[in-house]
Amino acid sequence: MPTTSADRPGQSRSPSRAVLVAACCLALAGCTSPRVDDAPPPPSPTEAAGSALPPTAPVPPDLLAAFRRVLDRRASALLAHDLDAFRSGVAARGAFRGEQETYFANLAQLPLATVSYEIDPGSLLRRGDHYWVAVDVSLQLAGYDAVPVASVDRYRFSPSPRRPSRFVLSSVSDTAWEERQEVRPQPWDLGPVLVRQGSGVLGVFDEGTVEAAGPLIRSVERGVADVGARVPEAWDGSVVVYALSDRTFLSTLDDVPGGDPEVLDALAFPVAAGRDDPTVASTRFVLSPEMVARAGRQRDRLVRHELTHVALGERDDDAPLWLSEGIAEYVSVQSLAPEDRRLERAALEAAEAGVDALPADDTFNDDDSAAHYGLSWWACEYVARTYGEPMLWSLLDQIPSGGEQQERLEMVLGLRPRQLARRSALLMIRTFDPAFLQPEPSPTASPSGTPSAAPTTDPSASGG
Repeated sequence: MPTTSADRPGQSRSPSRAVLVAACCLALAGCTSPRVDDAPPPPSPTEAAGSALPPTAPVPPDLLAAFRRVLDRRASALLAHDLDAFRSGVAARGAFRGEQETYFANLAQLPLATVSYEIDPGSLLRRGDHYWVAVDVSLQLAGYDAVPVASVDRYRFSPSPRRPSRFVLSSVSDTAWEERQEVRPQPWDLGPVLVRQGSGVLGVFDEGTVEAAGPLIRSVERGVADVGARVPEAWDGSVVVYALSDRTFLSTLDDVPGGDPEVLDALAFPVAAGRDDPTVASTRFVLSPEMVARAGRQRDRLVRHELTHVALGERDDDAPLWLSEGIAEYVSVQSLAPEDRRLERAALEAAEAGVDALPADDTFNDDDSAAHYGLSWWACEYVARTYGEPMLWSLLDQIPSGGEQQERLEMVLGLRPRQLARRSALLMIRTFDPAFLQPEPSPTASPSGTPSAAPTTDPSASGG
C-alpha cells in the first residue's frame, strides 16, 4: 500500500456541535429579535437635510400594513420570477437597484419552495421620511430543506419618488446592526452566483468555478451513492454544496476547526430553522476554492468524507471527535481499492513513535490534526475489522464525548481507550509499513571478519 500523500482531511471537520455553533453562525438561521433601542445608521446628508421629524417621532399604524404589502409583493415576485414586479418595490437608485437585481437573478436560479417576510413591529424606527425595521426572511429550498430557514435583517422603507403615498425598499442591510445580531449571509446574498443541479445535488458556483461544476456535481452524485450504501441512516441523498472562488463566504465562518477558515479544505454544517428553533432544515457543505479546482481521487475522497457528516446529520453530534471524524474517514475510503487508500505520513510516524491515547477533542484540530485524523480512521478500521462494521454505528449512540468515554468504551468493546489506540496503531503499521515490525537480525561475521550492516527500515521507502 502507498504510505502517504498530500491528503489533509484534518481541516474538514463538520462543526455540528460546540466546534461551530452553525445554527446562527453559518446558515442565515434566524437570530433573536432585535432590540427596540438599537439605533439606525447615521442619516445621510440628504436624509438629514430633509428630516422634518426627529428619529423617535410616532409612527402611523397604517405604515406597517403598507410595509407588509411591499414585502408580500416582493415574495410573490421572487417565487414567480417576475422581475418587473420585483423592481416595483425597489428604489431606483443605481447601485442599490443593481445589487437587488443581482439578488433577484441569484434567487431565480434556486428551487424556492417558500419565500416569506415577517416584520418585527417593536423594532420600527423613523428617521425623517425613512423607516428602519427588522425583518425575518424565510427561504426554503425545495427538495433540500425540510423546513424554511429564517434569517433576520434590517430593511429601510422610503417614500416612492413617483407616488409618495407608497413605499419602496431603499436598503436591505445595516452592517453594524448585522454584526451585533450575528447575521451571517449566504452566498446568494453576497454577489453573483451560478447554480447548477444534478440528481439530488444543488451546487452553488460563481464565475471562477462554474467550469468545474459538471465534474464536481458528478463526484458528489457518486459520493452520495457510495456513502448511502454504507451509512445506515434514513437519508434522502440530497445535498447542497457551495463551491466558490470568492472566499467571502468562508471568511464569515466563526469558530471553525483550527480557528482559521482560510486553511479549511471543506466544512459540513447544519442549517437550523432559526436561533430559537433548533430544528435542522438541512446539512450542507462548502469546499475551498483550492479543492474545487483539484479534481481527482483526493477531492472525491474529501467529498465522501463531508457527505458522511451530511448523511449522519445530528447523530454524531455528541460523539467524541476521534469517532465522528474516524467514521467519516473510514467511509470515505471504502469505495477505493486497498492499494489506493492513502494515509498522511504524520499519522504513520505518530503510530510508530507510540501512542497511549485516542486523539482528544480539545487538541484534535491543532498542528497535529493530520496525525489525529489518521489515528482516528484506524481506530475505526480496528473496530470494524474486529467487531464488524455495525459496531461503528452502535458506538455513535453509546460513546459520549467527555468523562464517561472510558467507562462506556470498556463496557461496549471490553477495551480501554489506551488499548484501542495501541491496537489500532499496530494495525496501521502492519498495513502500511510491516517492515517496521520485523526484528533486526543479529550481526553475523563476514568473510573479512567484520560485522555486516544490519538492514534499515525506512517508512518513506516502504511499498507496504
